[in-house]
Formats: sequence, structure tokens, C-alpha cells
Amino acid sequence: MHVLATAGHVDHGKSALVRALTGMEPDRYAEERRRGLTLDLGFVWTGPDGPGGERLAFVDVPGHERFVSTMLAGVGPVPAVLFVVAADQGWQPQSAEHLAILDALGVRHAVLAVTRSDLADPEPVRADAVERLAATSLGKVPAVAVSSVTGAGLDDLRAELYALSAALPAPDADADVRFWLDRSFSVRGHGTVVTGTLGAGTLRVGDRLVTGDGTAVLRVRSLQSLHDDLDTVGPVARVAVNVHGADDADLRRGQVLLTPDRWLRTELTDVRVTGEAPGDLPRNVTLHLGTAAVPVTVRPLGADTARLALGRALPLRVGDRAVLREPGGTRPPCAVTVLDVRPPRLGRRGDGRARAAELAGMTGRPDGAAELRRRGLVRRADLTGMGAVPPAAPVAGDWLADPAHWAALGERLVTETERHASAHPLEPGLPTEAARRLLGLPDRALIDALAARTDRLTAREGRLRLAADAADTLPAPVRAAVDAARADLARTPFRAPEADRLTELGLRKRELAAAVGAGALLRIADGIVLLPGADTEAAAVLRGLPQPFTVSEARRALDTTRRVAVPLLELLDARGLTERVDEGHRRCRPVGGG
Repeated sequence: MHVLATAGHVDHGKSALVRALTGMEPDRYAEERRRGLTLDLGFVWTGPDGPGGERLAFVDVPGHERFVSTMLAGVGPVPAVLFVVAADQGWQPQSAEHLAILDALGVRHAVLAVTRSDLADPEPVRADAVERLAATSLGKVPAVAVSSVTGAGLDDLRAELYALSAALPAPDADADVRFWLDRSFSVRGHGTVVTGTLGAGTLRVGDRLVTGDGTAVLRVRSLQSLHDDLDTVGPVARVAVNVHGADDADLRRGQVLLTPDRWLRTELTDVRVTGEAPGDLPRNVTLHLGTAAVPVTVRPLGADTARLALGRALPLRVGDRAVLREPGGTRPPCAVTVLDVRPPRLGRRGDGRARAAELAGMTGRPDGAAELRRRGLVRRADLTGMGAVPPAAPVAGDWLADPAHWAALGERLVTETERHASAHPLEPGLPTEAARRLLGLPDRALIDALAARTDRLTAREGRLRLAADAADTLPAPVRAAVDAARADLARTPFRAPEADRLTELGLRKRELAAAVGAGALLRIADGIVLLPGADTEAAAVLRGLPQPFTVSEARRALDTTRRVAVPLLELLDARGLTERVDEGHRRCRPVGGG
């Protein structure tokens, strides 16, 4: 299937033409048929009479100037157009506005139909319209003179439409779904049904989709395409989706259903404006994207760039094309290309000029490496939500880092650790949380990753120390006291110095904490320290005992006191070196955790 939208001035025969092509009535309401005026979107399709049983579906749009917003909702998600101009009236105001809209959206595929060729010579109108279309994104298009009354030219038009559909770029069936709704209704016994044009991605029965405002997750109960029940529908296709969920009754045109956890919703975006200088735009206009029409406030930034504050959040990606239009105004619509869906705040004098200079260099094409350079750090999910491919693996958790920025952060972390050690020599290192704040990082895991990438730092118990002979960073009196304590322990490794001995050496609470933080001593419990590595040495001694063993047996084997033996065994338990068998016995765990 291929999906096309109609476009053209009111009363130029768009509905009559698709009726003649499909044998179906696009005007759904009696009022439309009574007045001969399309008021809303219509949906019709051909039988499987194209090459290989191909079908063409049409979104028939109203041509009246009062319904331009409805027309925009019809053409927004559609990749190709059947542009209609009447031979007896020629180019008209809504012909021009519809063409400007298609140009703003960047539509590149169309066929021109000159209708009512039975009432006037179609050649002058055809030549004029072809020239006008050629000056836009549509380029030079095939043109066919037709009559919906006599049937003249219909076969030639069908042939051109099928040739157009064969030349359309292949849609991405694996893309994240962004399904813009153009209709919603209830079916007795089934609940809510929504319809739209699926431009990319694939829908399957059982899929979960999140509403555009992120408030509800809906389940796809069933799918129809051109009245056929299907389990799977790929792009591009007209689809009716029976959904079930808490807020399914609130769905309506202009809303969107999304693949969960793959889109960023934003109320602020920086864009490139084409067709009019941003400074000449009204402050308040309407942004049209997909089937949505959202009021926005325009803040000009550069010669062709602006910041848009949206009246409600939309799922945007870098490179999205949309239309800005003044409701009821006489200005032609202009195009916008999304440059940034997570723009920085502009709170200080000069921020706007700096941002304009930055935006001037942006292409509007998703570029993961460029986004990472601009941001320094970004979550992988946010980068893919912007529409960009992550250029490298995360440095910590879901965080991606620009290599140059990451290296600079590592140097800053070493500097801050050195500064802290110099200012607070008795503290057991720079707290990780303090380091995070100093570097302005959003996640403590980034500090851990930075510390792990350098051999100049060590991380222990939530603090950072300089790695180069950490004991040398202690003040001289503390270092001398620690050396004396270490000499005592070298003679009796498991007989921790008593409190009075520590006081005699000058190792009070702060000094002990500094020594432990520097890795010069191992803390077993409050006021109880041994040499670093004493835990593994104790486990090696205990493996020589008959298993299991008691606290008393362990105390004798280690030549220590109960004051040390009890907390030491608890430490060995916590580190997986020993384990309790019952209330009075422990055993050593096998080496390797087996």
C-alpha cells in the first residue's frame, strides 16, 4: 500500500477525482455531500489493481481557506500528494497556500491532475501549475488532464500514481513508532478505535504504546488496514488501531501514540526558519506537525533561527520538518526544521547571541558525535530520543561522554582531590558527593568512573585519595605515629594496639580516620586497626584449622584477644571469606567462592 494526500483549491474536484479513482465516497458526512464541500478528512482507497496487487490509499483534504488546519492534519504524516487544479478556474489562492504548506513540509513526491478538462482547455493551466510546483520541494512533476465526469485521463492518472508510488523511498519498518491520530471513535463491544497514517515503524497486535503526554500506556487489541484485519502493519499505511487502556476515551485528532521509552517530549525547541525572517514573525503562531496544531511563542535568535515555546509538549526529533502558520492571518506559512529538542537555558546577557552563533552551524541532521561534543555528557536514551545514533559506548551506566570533555573532567577530579588533601590532611579523602558537586556532574557514578580510569586516584568507602604512596600525604607527625603502630603490628599482626597505646602515639579518632583513608591501616571496628591485608592473612590462618571452628579456636590460632577476634570474624563474614554454620561455629569458604 501507498498513501497519498490530495491538495488544491476548494471546489477544484479533489473529492470527485478520488471518488472516480476508487469508487468510494470520501465525504463521510451528509452535510458534506449536501453542500458539495469537503469539511473534514476523507479516507478512500483503490482495489488491488495496481502492479503486483498494489493499492493506493488517499487522504482527501478540504480546500476551503477556513479548513487549512484540517488540510495540514491530512498531509502532515503523508509522503506524497495528488495536487489538483481545475482547468476552468486555474491557479487560485488555496492552490498557492496548499503548495506553500507542502513546500514547508519538504514533500518531494507528487502528481498534478488538471481536473474538469471537459469544461476548458487544460493545457494553459497545466503549464502554469507545473512551473509553480517546480519552484518548490516538489520539483518537476508529471501532469495529467482528467475529467471525473467523462472518465477521460483516469487511466493515465492511475498509471502515473502507480509509477510515483513505485519511486517512493522505502520507509523504515524498524523505526520507533510515532503514530499521529487523525480520527477517534468508539465501536460497541470493542472500545476506542483511532486511525492515522503510519509513516514509519511497525504496529503489532499486543504492542504497548504510550500517549503523547506520557500519562498512559495503551495496548493494541486489534489492527485493520483498508478494512482488512491484520496482526502486523508496516509503513506506509492507513491503519485503524483498537486500543485499550485507562485513558483511551480521551484520544483525539492531534494526539500521538509512541513506542515507549524512545521519544523525548519537549515544550522548548530551537529551530531553523525558512520562508520568513524569524524577527518578522508574529510572537504567537501555530506549529503544525503530524496531525497536531499547537500554539507557540516565537523568540528570534539569529537571521534564520528561533526558539519556540510550545503550548503543550510534543515528541520532537532533530531534523523534523513542521509548519508555522498564523491562524486566520494573511501571511504565507513558513517552514521550520528542528535543530535541538533539549536547548540550553538563556538566562544571562549575551546568551542569545552565543546561542544564535551555535545554531548557525547546526545542519538539522541528527549527528550523535556532534550532539555529544556540544553537550559533553548525555544519557544514551536521550541521545537516541533526539534521533541521533550514539557514537560510542557509555562511560558509566547510561551516560555517554565526549572524549575531550571526559579527559578534562578526569584532570579536574585529580586537581580537586589534591586541593582537598592539602586543605584537609586529616580527612580520609574527598567525599564522592562533594567531588560530584565540584565538577557539576549529574550522577555520582560518573565520579566513580573517572576515578577508575586513572592510576592517580584511589576510591575507598565513598572517598577519593591520591594514589601515589597515599601514606606520604599524611602530615609528618601522623605518619610517624602510624609507622610506630605498623611496627607493633609487624611483630604481632592480629594484636591490635590498645586504646592507651594509640593515645600514646597520638592516633586519636581523626588521625586514625586519616590513616585508614590513606590505606596505611585497616579498620576492623571503632578504635581497632590492623595492617592492610590482615583480613586475607587471617583467613589463610583459619583455613588451617579443623572446620568448623569456634571464636576461641580462631582467637588462639591468630594469637589475639577476643576484643579483636569477634569484629575480625564479622569482617571476614561480610567479605565472604568465612560463614556461620550455627550459633557457635564458623567455617572458611572455599577459595574462589565455590
